[in-house]
Amino acid sequence: QVQLVESGGDLRQPGGSLRLSCAASGMIFGIYTMGWYRQTPGKQRELVAVITGGGITNYADSVKGRFTISRDNSKNTVYLQMNSLRPEDTAVYYCNAQSPNRAYSYWGQGTQVTVSS
Repeated sequence: QVQLVESGGDLRQPGGSLRLSCAASGMIFGIYTMGWYRQTPGKQRELVAVITGGGITNYADSVKGRFTISRDNSKNTVYLQMNSLRPEDTAVYYCNAQSPNRAYSYWGQGTQVTVSS
């Protein structure tokens, strides 16, 4: 059974930094594309960043240059380093795992990030 557990969400002031972690189990982690998405009330979940098993990354324009996604296949964990945080980054952040053929997609329970002075 695939399980994704996010952690690291917190309250930060604008300009601050935060690192999210997502620990995966029950899957061959290294072959999955891992991603971070976020959602605010009344809005659709949106892509923040993804990283393939080979380490290729892609980012939403709104976070380019501020956020960095990385993975440690030895720890079955994906990270999202968030710098220069803005109030508009406030959201619930979800970890996603997608199988190589896109047949399966799994979600974590989400972690709250709040950016406010």
